[in-house]
Amino acid sequence: MTTTFPDISISTDRLVLRALEEADAPALADMMNDELVGAWTAVPQPYTEAAALRWISEYAPTERAAGRGIDLAVTEFLTQRLVGIVQLGNTDWRVRSTEMSYIIAPWARGEGYASEAALATAQWLFGDQKFERLELRTAADNTASQQVAQKIGCISEGVLRNACIARTRTEDGGWTELRTDFIVWGLLPEDLDDVADQMAEAGYSSYTDWN
Repeated sequence: MTTTFPDISISTDRLVLRALEEADAPALADMMNDELVGAWTAVPQPYTEAAALRWISEYAPTERAAGRGIDLAVTEFLTQRLVGIVQLGNTDWRVRSTEMSYIIAPWARGEGYASEAALATAQWLFGDQKFERLELRTAADNTASQQVAQKIGCISEGVLRNACIARTRTEDGGWTELRTDFIVWGLLPEDLDDVADQMAEAGYSSYTDWN
């Protein structure tokens, strides 16, 4: 039984999802230093270009080789600019289940890129990799991430109380941690029925190809 994800490229009308490359490091570092990324993730702040290079050259390849997940750069098809990241992690190959997270650069938000990339990844995961469950966890106040989950057909399955640590700015410009809840979302193959058509009607591009 296969227990690692392949080196994959996924294409939609507007996006290409591919492996991270060293040339992505400056844009990746800029994206990770965004206020919302600092608030809703555990990414170290400030985030350096050296840290981005370690993610690209060490962490991401190790996660894929070990079968734990895969990190995909989300790039614009026309400009090839890095607009975000989609990650799969905590993968259970026996259950055929994995957990998704996503980050979109601040300048690229509001274009539907997160939903488009997440939907394409889910379609590839269920169609090509024969997975049976995709899980997302969103902080209770992270409404933008919750909207993405809803757009791609996820079902809210419950709340993990006090399971998430978020961050907020202090008066001196630093960060302080605060505890909050996780909302757990589940997506099954049958939940994707009609989702791509609904997103297309709303003006978002749909999945087209992977290789």
